[in-house]
Amino acid sequence: MDFTKLRAAALKDGDDEEAVTVNTRALIDKVLARYSGEWTTLRELLQNAADAQASTVVIKFETLPSAQVPISNTTNSAEVLKHVLLHHTLRRLLVTNDGLPFGVNDWSRLKRIAEGNPDETKIGAFGVGFYSVFADCEEPFVSSGNEAMAFYWKGNSLFTRRLQLPAAEGNPNTSFVLDYRNTTTPMPNLLSICQFLATSLTFVALQNIELWVDDWQILSLKKKAAPSIEVPIARDVETKTKEGLMKVSSMERESVQMDATFMNVVGWKPSIPATPKPGSYDNAYGTSSADVPSLRSFFSRLTASTSHAQLKTKAMRDEKVLQDIVLENLTGTTTANVFLRVTTAVVKTHIAAQFAAELERATKKPPPKTTKLAILTASYDEIAASAKENPVAKGIDIFASVLPGKKPGGRVFIGFPTHQTTGAGMHLSAPSVIPTVERESIDLNARWVRTWNFEMLRVSGIMARLAFANEMVDLSTKIKRATDQNGHGTKVTKDEIAQFIPEALHNLKTFTFGESTPSSQVSQIIEEAFWTAYKKPSIEIYSTRGVLPTTKVRLATEDLSGFVEGIPVVPEALVDSGFVSKLREFGLITEITIGDVKQELEAKALTRDQLIQFIGWAGRKAITGDIDGPTINSLMDVAVAMTGEVEGSGDIITLGSIKNYLNVGKIPAEVPIPPTTIPFLFTRASSINELQALGWEPLEVVPWLRFLIETNANRPELQSLRSVLFAAQVLLILSRSWDGLSQSSKATVVSLLQPIAVVPTKCSMKKPGEAFFASVKLFDDLPTVTSCPGVKEKFLAAIGVRKTVDLETIFSRLLSPTADAKQGEKPTNSRHMELIKYLASVRDDIPPEDLKRLKATPICPAEAGPKGMEATQGSARLYRVSEIFEPKDALRNLGLPILQWPGPSGSYRPGSLEGRFLTLLGIRAFPSVPELIDMMASEDASSREKSMIYFISNHHINGYAAFEVGSSTKSFLPLQGDDKRLVSPAECFTNHECAVLGFSILRRELHNHANKFGVAMDPPMTECVNRLVAKPPQSRREAITLFGYFASRLGELGLNAVAKIADARIVPVLAKNQTSNGYINEKAGDHKDLRHLTPRQCYLGSSSNYADIFDFVDFGNEANAFLLKCGSKNEPTKLELAALACKEPARLLGIMQSPEKYLNLLRTLADDLSMLKKDKVLFKQMRQSQFLLGSVEIPGNKENVKGRRLSGLQSADTEYDSDPEDIEDAPIKQWQLALPGQIVVNDDYNGYRLFKSSLICAPEEDKLETFYLALGAQTLGSLVQEDLRLGQPAEKQSSAVKLRSHVLERSKLFLHEYSRDNIKHDSRWLEKNLTVQTVSSISLRRSLRGHNLSHTEKRSAAYTNDRHNGYTLFITAGSLDTYQISLALCKILLDRPNQSAYLTFEQFLNLNLYQLRARGYNVERILRAKAAEQRIAEEERRKQLEAEQQQIKEQEELWRQQNQLVSAAAASERSKSSDKPMPGAFGSDSPENSPTPRAKSPPRHRSKGIFSGLKERLGINSSSDEVQDQLQNFLDGPKPPHDHQPDNPPTYDEASKGTVSNPGKGTEQVSSPHAVQQNLLNAIQSSRAHDSSDLFSPPNTKAIKEQATYCDATPSQNITFLADASNGTRIFVDKTIASPTAFLAQNVSALNSFAVLLDDVCDIYSLSRKAMHIFYDESGATIAFNQNGSIFCNFRFFTQLHQKKMESGDPEGRKEAASYWWVVVAHELAHNLVMPHNSEHSFYTENLIANYFPKMMAKAAAYASHVPNPSRRALLGSGREQSLLD
Repeated sequence: MDFTKLRAAALKDGDDEEAVTVNTRALIDKVLARYSGEWTTLRELLQNAADAQASTVVIKFETLPSAQVPISNTTNSAEVLKHVLLHHTLRRLLVTNDGLPFGVNDWSRLKRIAEGNPDETKIGAFGVGFYSVFADCEEPFVSSGNEAMAFYWKGNSLFTRRLQLPAAEGNPNTSFVLDYRNTTTPMPNLLSICQFLATSLTFVALQNIELWVDDWQILSLKKKAAPSIEVPIARDVETKTKEGLMKVSSMERESVQMDATFMNVVGWKPSIPATPKPGSYDNAYGTSSADVPSLRSFFSRLTASTSHAQLKTKAMRDEKVLQDIVLENLTGTTTANVFLRVTTAVVKTHIAAQFAAELERATKKPPPKTTKLAILTASYDEIAASAKENPVAKGIDIFASVLPGKKPGGRVFIGFPTHQTTGAGMHLSAPSVIPTVERESIDLNARWVRTWNFEMLRVSGIMARLAFANEMVDLSTKIKRATDQNGHGTKVTKDEIAQFIPEALHNLKTFTFGESTPSSQVSQIIEEAFWTAYKKPSIEIYSTRGVLPTTKVRLATEDLSGFVEGIPVVPEALVDSGFVSKLREFGLITEITIGDVKQELEAKALTRDQLIQFIGWAGRKAITGDIDGPTINSLMDVAVAMTGEVEGSGDIITLGSIKNYLNVGKIPAEVPIPPTTIPFLFTRASSINELQALGWEPLEVVPWLRFLIETNANRPELQSLRSVLFAAQVLLILSRSWDGLSQSSKATVVSLLQPIAVVPTKCSMKKPGEAFFASVKLFDDLPTVTSCPGVKEKFLAAIGVRKTVDLETIFSRLLSPTADAKQGEKPTNSRHMELIKYLASVRDDIPPEDLKRLKATPICPAEAGPKGMEATQGSARLYRVSEIFEPKDALRNLGLPILQWPGPSGSYRPGSLEGRFLTLLGIRAFPSVPELIDMMASEDASSREKSMIYFISNHHINGYAAFEVGSSTKSFLPLQGDDKRLVSPAECFTNHECAVLGFSILRRELHNHANKFGVAMDPPMTECVNRLVAKPPQSRREAITLFGYFASRLGELGLNAVAKIADARIVPVLAKNQTSNGYINEKAGDHKDLRHLTPRQCYLGSSSNYADIFDFVDFGNEANAFLLKCGSKNEPTKLELAALACKEPARLLGIMQSPEKYLNLLRTLADDLSMLKKDKVLFKQMRQSQFLLGSVEIPGNKENVKGRRLSGLQSADTEYDSDPEDIEDAPIKQWQLALPGQIVVNDDYNGYRLFKSSLICAPEEDKLETFYLALGAQTLGSLVQEDLRLGQPAEKQSSAVKLRSHVLERSKLFLHEYSRDNIKHDSRWLEKNLTVQTVSSISLRRSLRGHNLSHTEKRSAAYTNDRHNGYTLFITAGSLDTYQISLALCKILLDRPNQSAYLTFEQFLNLNLYQLRARGYNVERILRAKAAEQRIAEEERRKQLEAEQQQIKEQEELWRQQNQLVSAAAASERSKSSDKPMPGAFGSDSPENSPTPRAKSPPRHRSKGIFSGLKERLGINSSSDEVQDQLQNFLDGPKPPHDHQPDNPPTYDEASKGTVSNPGKGTEQVSSPHAVQQNLLNAIQSSRAHDSSDLFSPPNTKAIKEQATYCDATPSQNITFLADASNGTRIFVDKTIASPTAFLAQNVSALNSFAVLLDDVCDIYSLSRKAMHIFYDESGATIAFNQNGSIFCNFRFFTQLHQKKMESGDPEGRKEAASYWWVVVAHELAHNLVMPHNSEHSFYTENLIANYFPKMMAKAAAYASHVPNPSRRALLGSGREQSLLD
């Protein structure tokens, strides 16, 4: 749609134009609703005064005395004032200013809303501020100059009257007189209004404000300013705003003083507030919005801590002191003042014309070309000057919201303060900022206004930056002045910095921006302009060198003043301030850099203390990674220090040349050190990690020693190595560090010291190799070490100091023979003991070469004394120490060489010093195992015994277990039972059971020590297996023993051993003598031949089934376990059985001697058919082997065989029906072995009857049949060929259709009993592929394939299968044989049908659903299918209704033709025939055309109505008047009283529709029948199921003039759903019934009967059965009702009127019940057309009955001639047996 064209058309061709009217009162109320602030009226009036250039404003509240609380007779003005404040109410507010009087335009604008002040220099813009007076005043009055104006209301419209006064009577001032709307307004809170006025005076262009209450002057405010001074604007300041719309042209600063003189009553708080009047919503005096209790105060009382309670107590105490002071002089006055600093900027605007036009449209005034902005701050000095010493002035803070540093902080003033804060400690006065309508906030939403306001805020940010710079310049001046006064010249000291830190902190806090409220954008915009105002990224900041730009100031993360005090940094007190955080965030200030430190180091040399601090700082920075290595080196290169205590004295240290630091743990600080090492004095405060981080290494001992040696000649004597004390000190230092030196360092030290005489001895200073330890005392002339306390011997020994004398000297002196020894005489001296003791004492000092020589030199004799005194003499031969043994008795008994150690027994101790030394040299503590084995294998029995006892006794002590004795090949172990023979450990064993295999057994006494000798318990299993295989047992007893031994070692049998034994013939078995036919020859049992079988060929235990077939053995549990391990089995496997059956089936059958046993064998094979199939070779052999058992039936009388084959079906039936007790003629079943392909599986019993003599049949078991078929057997059905011959198809196929439906239904139940594996086709497939056809005749010819045999018979049912048409079931007309139908269908449905299946399906076809359900079958699904059939029937019903609709149209056309030919005689004839009325005709009681007869109250028997005639026509003769009365009442509705009632006049609707008949215009034509029938059909079609999702719509009806115009109401029903009847009808019950379940159980049969009856009624009307419902209540007169198209019939009426007659089986009772409910349903169907009970409803009821009367007659006739089905009667009459299908 083109709305542009549409709008143009409306403007051009629309109706007359009309002005838009305004409800003035509503408009003002809505405008005032936007003013949410306090004192709105005063704010607007003060602003008007400022716009009028007034200097003074006087505000006066005039009060009314209280009528309830009279004033007391007192002259105390304080008491009178208290009474006025507490009890008086406000009468008038008078505001007067001395500004310019109103002009013509001012008077004109005053009475026009939203016009505003066009002066761009004025604040007022919207023209609605004055109307704030209407908040409390109804009719304000204004007087200004010689004119006055009064406002008054007329309804909702506001009017004014203007008065011109003479000049003499004029008012020089402008006064606003506001009389309060009501007289209940209390006095306002004086403190609140005083604070508001003080804040208002801050920026408004006024000098004085006075506040009066009656005749009391409460407050006098005065404002005065000092002369302003210009604020310079630096060159690098960007004075233009971001958008370029505004520019700061100049700035000036002035100091303002505000004085307040107020009466003390302002601070008075009444102790008991005045009680407000009932119904009054005004607060009493002394309360304000701030006094309203809050949730915070409530919960703070609950959760207050002790500190909070103390603060509260202190505040209450201070408040009480203040109130006491105030009450002493309530009317006295107090003066307070405040000092402020106002910085004002002149701003020039540069905006485009379009922008100016948009602003003028929004504000009704053009934007100013030049405007002013001001920021108000409080400097540190001014705050100090504003401090109040007067307790009253301090407690009553009139200027609470004037100072911007107090909460809520700085605010934006647009003339007056708004709710918007600036986020910093400054107020912003911006008259040109455009506020919202209520002037409480800045408008940041409107498009053009938002841009203007943003630019104004950016100007304020630029101003704030300039003001900040000015404040910092003032602070810098103060610092310089103080420095000069303190005599410090130009150097700023810490004292001056500390003095001005509070002021600096105040300045920074003032200009620190936080979040503003309610709009956070305000502070963001101002702050952005503040920081970006200067072109250079720098700002002034307070530092330790005064006020400097941030480019020169640093942040000190730590105190560096110890060595670089010249760098200006931010004082620590300011570092955490918000301003400095902003500097850090914006990157305007950085921490101290390395460049700063380097520059400071280059400037001067460090003192001793500064050097210490610098090294510590640099080390800490380096270790944390803050400074990298190259940077450290650069700092060290420029750092120079003086070591003197006085600045500038001492040695010079250049840190760039330092490489090492001194570790006093190694080298003391007082010894000489190289010049590249920093003295310890400067590093003692630093950790080792810090020093190493500087790149310095610790001074090592080797470089230090080399330095001492190289500079030894240049040092004084006392510090020379020639000095004994200094040499001893150096050796001590080296000794202490010796263990920590590396091998190379040690070698270097040794090489440096060996050529120098550095070791003090008693024979002067010696080289290390020339000196001996003091412990060497063999010779007195040795130079031993002296004067070296604390020096480790290990160190002295390492550098070459000797501990021992050479061996040549020792051997020549100590081991030489004595002078008196003779030639050949055994030495008896013990000088070898002296040698050993000496060497033991110096064993740690003996060089390795000497020690090795000692071990190889024979130096010790062996014992050679007599027994018991062996140690007294030594042998002439000297032994090496490793060749002799320790002196022990156990070793002497073995005859071993023992060390001669003179002395008593036990004098030699292995743990002594000498013993340990001899052990080091290799003395033997015990003989080795090979030596003992040699002893045990000797020919000397005593030696063998002693050595074996020693070996056993000392096996653990001497650690002989580490030697593998079992690996020895020497024969030294005795055997059990053979004392002369010795064997090796591998040739004997301890388990005596292995002797059965021929193995040797260790002597029994040594069994407990067998593990010590390495003797195994059993021989190796491989050897055992080899001996078993080589020599198997020859008897059962021998086998039991031998196999039992192997059973005890089952765990040792490996897979290879088991495989070898399994295939070895080791099992002795007695052979069986058998005959040629396979049977055992019992007579030959005496000849028992022993034969050996492999374990795989044997079976364990015994078996009644297979004992004669397989070899079963039993050698006991243990031996059997061994054979089971080696391949024997408890019984043959299925594969073995199958293989045996294939190879020798005849022998197997002969051994079993019973076909049943053989069949049992086949059954076991059938159980594992899947396993047999996996062995493809065996299974192929089974298919080709003649091992299956089949039966051949041989007739009893051979003479009748041929006759039976030729006599056809009759003969066969005769045979079938023969007496089974006739044993003589009974057939004989012969079993025989056959190939699988020769055997048939009997799946066709009829074919079997015909051809059984020529068939070999498989056993009739499912398991065996499956087995036979898998092996290649054929089914009989595949061999029997059937030739079906059919007659001509019948003309009527209705029976075929019914049978097909019946078959499909029953097949679902039938197949439900079968598993999926047995089903060939399911019911769904059958439904798609089965066709049923009726033919005249069916004959079936059967022939057996491969045999010249055939048979023909007549049948009543058969089937064919066509690839194109599927399966077709043919049946003959007339009676059907359900067995033959079952026979045909089971072959279609099942894979392998049998006789049981045929008979079962026959029963399913014969029994009805209820009989099947009684037998336990689930027929609920079938019943649900029946419901689907009902839906189809519903579709048929719909088609029938459509046909009736077409018929109605045809009748309508016929009616129109006949209506033109109707004569008056026909009308007369109709009137005569009315004496005998038809059903539905109007009688004298018709409510429409005969009101007079109705008033005469005809007799009761004449009022029976249509039901009486129906009873006669239907032949129902009932004497019960109750039924008639109830039904007649139901049809006619509630009867009115029989008193005469005048006719009601026609209603307005009736007269307008023309429905009121006029009898004066002749005979009226009746309505056409087709119209009535159409409405009746609509009534039926609109019925629906209860709770249906379909929406009920009352049908459209054609106007019928035979209708009534009155109605009666039907009561609503309160019912709930209970269950479904057997036919699906829904049953409801009243909610008040106590036990619905009990009711249902008692009335199951009756409910089903009633439901069936209602179905018949639905069929009469072609009504959907779902629309019919049953309900039950215990009381009430409701027979039935219609609820939105759903019909409900009362079961209670059915049980009382009809149930007994219907249960008796009398057709008359059913006819009576059907006719009764047929009429009731007609009544309810009429409600689909007409809801009320009126004549129109009666009309449609009677016409429904008349139209469907023929169908009711036919139904009644059917009842009379119908004999109930027994099954159905059982359903309806049994009651207890059937159940509702819920």
